[in-house]
Amino acid sequence: MKITDQLRRTLTITTAPKRIVSLVPSQTELLVYLGLEDRIVGVTKFCIYPSSIRKSKTIVGGTKNYRFDVIESLKPDLIIGNKEENEEEGVKQLMQKYPVWMSDIVTIGDSLEMIRSLGKLLDVEEKSEEMISQLQSDFLQTPKMRKKAIYLIWNDPVMLAGKGTFINEMMPYAGFENVSEKERYPISSLDEIQEINPEYILLSSEPFPFKEKHVENFKRRFPQSKVLLVDGTYFSWYGSRLMKSKAYFQTLFI
Repeated sequence: MKITDQLRRTLTITTAPKRIVSLVPSQTELLVYLGLEDRIVGVTKFCIYPSSIRKSKTIVGGTKNYRFDVIESLKPDLIIGNKEENEEEGVKQLMQKYPVWMSDIVTIGDSLEMIRSLGKLLDVEEKSEEMISQLQSDFLQTPKMRKKAIYLIWNDPVMLAGKGTFINEMMPYAGFENVSEKERYPISSLDEIQEINPEYILLSSEPFPFKEKHVENFKRRFPQSKVLLVDGTYFSWYGSRLMKSKAYFQTLFI
């Protein structure tokens, strides 16, 4: 089988993959949702869903650094990665020895394409199409009323999710308009946030683990804004976690 990944690279797969290494937490969760847990042999230390996965599978490193010797010992017949989340040079090294399928996701449409492609590649098309149908329904419309907001992914230095990111794509479905005008993940400052004067400041649970103490600090600094601690997986994970995002978003204004 010849299949094209989202970097427009063509892979030749001779048999259905049975020994998969996943380098992306959201895609690991997706594989399990599609009923493929028994085919996964290696995951990253950040693959935390389902909670049992790190105990039952071999840890091959993080999303930016890989234990090449461990991956070699697993003899994978497919490695699944992502352009943004994985370190380029390490992935290129893996590509020299193994079939590596890469996703590149900025929009919900990209996510649906990824789910469909992996469903075909891994012979679980029926399950993947059921999932796609549900997501197309869930994300058919965005709320008409949106609160002006910024979304913080890091604390020191302060970093925002800007335009051209999957988070930016998801914010309208949660009822927010991203008022950061910069691209990707710009470094900001408290003075700049004051100048933006958002209605809402969203503090994400990942990659920086914002806590209630940070919420209180931001409330004191920006009393004119409502500060929310949000679960970043529902804004930034583009696999089966999307199946729960709509319900989660509906809780944010309660």
